[in-house]
Amino acid sequence: MSPARGFTLLEVMASLAIFGLIAAAGVAVMGHAADSQGVLRERMDRLGEFQRARALLRADLSQAALRLVRRSDGSSARDAFHGGRPDESGPLFAFVRRGRENPEAAARSSLEYVEYRIVDGRLERSARAAVDGAAPPPARVLLDGIGSARVAYLSDGLWNDGWRGGTGNLPQAIELELELEAIGHVRQRFLLPGITQ
Repeated sequence: MSPARGFTLLEVMASLAIFGLIAAAGVAVMGHAADSQGVLRERMDRLGEFQRARALLRADLSQAALRLVRRSDGSSARDAFHGGRPDESGPLFAFVRRGRENPEAAARSSLEYVEYRIVDGRLERSARAAVDGAAPPPARVLLDGIGSARVAYLSDGLWNDGWRGGTGNLPQAIELELELEAIGHVRQRFLLPGITQ
Protein backbone atom coordinates (compact mmCIF):
# COMPACT_ATOMS: atom_id res chain seq x y z
CA MET A 1 0.00 0.00 0.00
CA SER A 2 1.38 3.38 -1.01
CA PRO A 3 1.44 6.25 1.43
CA ALA A 4 -1.27 8.97 1.02
CA ARG A 5 -0.12 11.99 -0.94
CA GLY A 6 -1.40 15.55 -0.63
CA PHE A 7 -0.82 18.70 -2.62
CA THR A 8 2.31 20.65 -2.16
CA LEU A 9 2.22 24.31 -1.24
CA LEU A 10 3.48 25.18 -4.72
CA GLU A 11 0.62 23.26 -6.39
CA VAL A 12 -1.97 24.94 -4.15
CA MET A 13 -0.54 28.40 -4.88
CA ALA A 14 -0.51 27.71 -8.66
CA SER A 15 -4.14 26.52 -8.51
CA LEU A 16 -5.22 29.63 -6.59
CA ALA A 17 -3.40 31.89 -9.05
CA ILE A 18 -5.10 30.20 -12.03
CA PHE A 19 -8.50 30.39 -10.29
CA GLY A 20 -7.89 34.09 -9.53
CA LEU A 21 -7.08 34.82 -13.19
CA ILE A 22 -10.20 32.99 -14.37
CA ALA A 23 -12.37 34.82 -11.80
CA ALA A 24 -10.89 38.21 -12.76
CA ALA A 25 -11.51 37.49 -16.45
CA GLY A 26 -15.09 36.43 -15.66
CA VAL A 27 -15.74 39.63 -13.69
CA ALA A 28 -14.31 41.71 -16.55
CA VAL A 29 -16.50 39.91 -19.10
CA MET A 30 -19.59 40.33 -16.91
CA GLY A 31 -18.81 44.04 -16.39
CA HIS A 32 -18.35 44.56 -20.13
CA ALA A 33 -21.61 42.73 -20.84
CA ALA A 34 -23.47 44.90 -18.30
CA ASP A 35 -21.96 48.09 -19.79
CA SER A 36 -22.85 46.95 -23.31
CA GLN A 37 -26.38 46.18 -22.21
CA GLY A 38 -26.72 49.69 -20.72
CA VAL A 39 -25.38 51.33 -23.89
CA LEU A 40 -27.66 49.17 -26.03
CA ARG A 41 -30.67 50.07 -23.88
CA GLU A 42 -29.85 53.80 -24.21
CA ARG A 43 -29.49 53.49 -27.99
CA MET A 44 -32.73 51.54 -28.28
CA ASP A 45 -34.54 54.19 -26.19
CA ARG A 46 -33.05 56.92 -28.40
CA LEU A 47 -34.05 55.06 -31.55
CA GLY A 48 -37.58 54.60 -30.18
CA GLU A 49 -37.79 58.34 -29.44
CA PHE A 50 -36.69 59.08 -33.01
CA GLN A 51 -39.19 56.62 -34.49
CA ARG A 52 -42.08 58.14 -32.50
CA ALA A 53 -41.13 61.67 -33.64
CA ARG A 54 -40.86 60.48 -37.24
CA ALA A 55 -44.22 58.73 -37.10
CA LEU A 56 -45.92 61.86 -35.75
CA LEU A 57 -44.29 64.06 -38.39
CA ARG A 58 -45.35 61.62 -41.13
CA ALA A 59 -48.92 61.45 -39.81
CA ASP A 60 -49.23 65.23 -39.56
CA LEU A 61 -47.67 66.02 -42.95
CA SER A 62 -49.62 63.31 -44.77
CA GLN A 63 -52.85 64.94 -43.51
CA ALA A 64 -51.89 68.55 -44.40
CA ALA A 65 -54.88 70.57 -45.55
CA LEU A 66 -55.00 73.57 -47.82
CA ARG A 67 -56.61 76.01 -45.38
CA LEU A 68 -55.65 79.48 -44.23
CA VAL A 69 -55.93 80.21 -40.52
CA ARG A 70 -56.95 83.36 -38.70
CA ARG A 71 -54.57 84.90 -36.23
CA SER A 72 -55.64 85.99 -32.75
CA ASP A 73 -56.28 89.54 -34.08
CA GLY A 74 -58.69 88.18 -36.72
CA SER A 75 -56.42 88.73 -39.72
CA SER A 76 -55.86 85.90 -42.16
CA ALA A 77 -52.50 84.16 -42.51
CA ARG A 78 -50.72 84.73 -45.79
CA ASP A 79 -49.82 81.09 -46.51
CA ALA A 80 -51.68 77.81 -46.17
CA PHE A 81 -48.40 76.09 -45.28
CA HIS A 82 -45.52 77.85 -43.57
CA GLY A 83 -42.19 76.25 -44.34
CA GLY A 84 -39.23 77.80 -42.58
CA ARG A 85 -35.58 76.99 -42.10
CA PRO A 86 -34.00 75.52 -38.95
CA ASP A 87 -31.92 78.66 -38.40
CA GLU A 88 -34.94 81.01 -38.42
CA SER A 89 -36.76 82.11 -35.29
CA GLY A 90 -40.26 81.13 -36.52
CA PRO A 91 -41.75 77.69 -36.90
CA LEU A 92 -40.04 75.08 -39.04
CA PHE A 93 -43.46 73.92 -40.30
CA ALA A 94 -46.89 75.37 -39.54
CA PHE A 95 -50.06 74.09 -41.18
CA VAL A 96 -53.58 72.80 -40.72
CA ARG A 97 -54.01 69.05 -40.72
CA ARG A 98 -57.09 66.87 -41.16
CA GLY A 99 -57.98 63.81 -39.15
CA ARG A 100 -57.88 65.10 -35.59
CA GLU A 101 -59.09 62.33 -33.34
CA ASN A 102 -62.50 62.76 -31.75
CA PRO A 103 -63.22 59.54 -29.82
CA GLU A 104 -66.08 61.09 -27.82
CA ALA A 105 -67.81 62.58 -30.90
CA ALA A 106 -67.63 66.10 -29.49
CA ALA A 107 -69.08 68.95 -31.57
CA ARG A 108 -65.82 70.24 -33.02
CA SER A 109 -63.83 70.26 -36.21
CA SER A 110 -61.56 67.43 -37.26
CA LEU A 111 -59.01 70.07 -38.34
CA GLU A 112 -56.03 70.95 -36.18
CA TYR A 113 -53.33 73.61 -36.52
CA VAL A 114 -49.85 72.27 -35.75
CA GLU A 115 -46.43 73.87 -35.53
CA TYR A 116 -43.02 72.25 -35.45
CA ARG A 117 -39.97 74.17 -34.23
CA ILE A 118 -36.34 73.43 -33.56
CA VAL A 119 -35.38 75.26 -30.36
CA ASP A 120 -32.06 74.78 -28.55
CA GLY A 121 -31.40 71.40 -30.18
CA ARG A 122 -34.93 70.10 -29.58
CA LEU A 123 -37.71 69.32 -32.05
CA GLU A 124 -40.94 70.63 -30.53
CA ARG A 125 -44.57 70.25 -31.60
CA SER A 126 -47.56 72.31 -30.53
CA ALA A 127 -51.18 71.94 -31.62
CA ARG A 128 -53.89 74.54 -31.08
CA ALA A 129 -57.19 73.65 -29.48
CA ALA A 130 -58.96 75.59 -32.26
CA VAL A 131 -57.73 76.23 -35.79
CA ASP A 132 -58.47 79.97 -35.83
CA GLY A 133 -57.22 82.51 -33.32
CA ALA A 134 -56.41 80.20 -30.44
CA ALA A 135 -53.18 80.56 -28.50
CA PRO A 136 -50.87 77.57 -28.84
CA PRO A 137 -50.39 75.41 -25.75
CA PRO A 138 -46.91 74.73 -24.39
CA ALA A 139 -44.85 72.82 -26.93
CA ARG A 140 -44.17 69.13 -26.49
CA VAL A 141 -40.56 68.03 -27.00
CA LEU A 142 -40.42 65.17 -29.49
CA LEU A 143 -36.70 64.83 -29.94
CA ASP A 144 -33.63 66.36 -28.31
CA GLY A 145 -29.92 66.25 -29.01
CA ILE A 146 -30.18 67.78 -32.48
CA GLY A 147 -26.74 69.03 -33.49
CA SER A 148 -27.70 70.46 -36.87
CA ALA A 149 -30.69 70.44 -39.19
CA ARG A 150 -31.46 71.13 -42.83
CA VAL A 151 -34.79 71.19 -44.62
CA ALA A 152 -35.73 71.19 -48.31
CA TYR A 153 -39.11 71.45 -50.05
CA LEU A 154 -40.11 69.70 -53.29
CA SER A 155 -42.20 71.83 -55.62
CA ASP A 156 -42.68 71.38 -59.36
CA GLY A 157 -40.11 68.60 -59.35
CA LEU A 158 -37.33 70.73 -57.82
CA TRP A 159 -35.89 70.69 -54.29
CA ASN A 160 -35.51 74.15 -52.70
CA ASP A 161 -34.15 75.13 -49.29
CA GLY A 162 -37.06 77.51 -48.73
CA TRP A 163 -40.79 77.36 -49.29
CA ARG A 164 -42.28 80.23 -51.28
CA GLY A 165 -45.68 79.71 -49.69
CA GLY A 166 -49.02 80.66 -51.12
CA THR A 167 -52.70 80.23 -50.49
CA GLY A 168 -53.29 77.57 -53.11
CA ASN A 169 -50.50 75.04 -52.81
CA LEU A 170 -48.49 72.82 -50.52
CA PRO A 171 -45.05 71.34 -51.07
CA GLN A 172 -45.12 67.93 -52.76
CA ALA A 173 -42.61 66.56 -50.25
CA ILE A 174 -40.28 67.67 -47.46
CA GLU A 175 -36.77 66.43 -46.80
CA LEU A 176 -35.49 66.83 -43.27
CA GLU A 177 -31.86 66.08 -42.40
CA LEU A 178 -30.82 65.92 -38.76
CA GLU A 179 -27.55 65.27 -36.97
CA LEU A 180 -28.69 63.40 -33.86
CA GLU A 181 -26.79 62.58 -30.71
CA ALA A 182 -26.17 58.81 -30.37
CA ILE A 183 -27.74 58.11 -33.79
CA GLY A 184 -25.78 60.20 -36.28
CA HIS A 185 -26.85 61.69 -39.59
CA VAL A 186 -30.45 60.95 -40.58
CA ARG A 187 -32.19 62.04 -43.78
CA GLN A 188 -35.92 61.48 -44.10
CA ARG A 189 -38.50 62.44 -46.69
CA PHE A 190 -42.20 63.01 -46.12
CA LEU A 191 -44.85 63.08 -48.82
CA LEU A 192 -47.67 65.60 -48.56
CA PRO A 193 -51.10 64.99 -50.05
CA GLY A 194 -51.45 66.00 -53.68
CA ILE A 195 -53.65 69.06 -53.89
CA THR A 196 -54.84 70.58 -57.13
CA GLN A 197 -57.04 73.56 -57.67
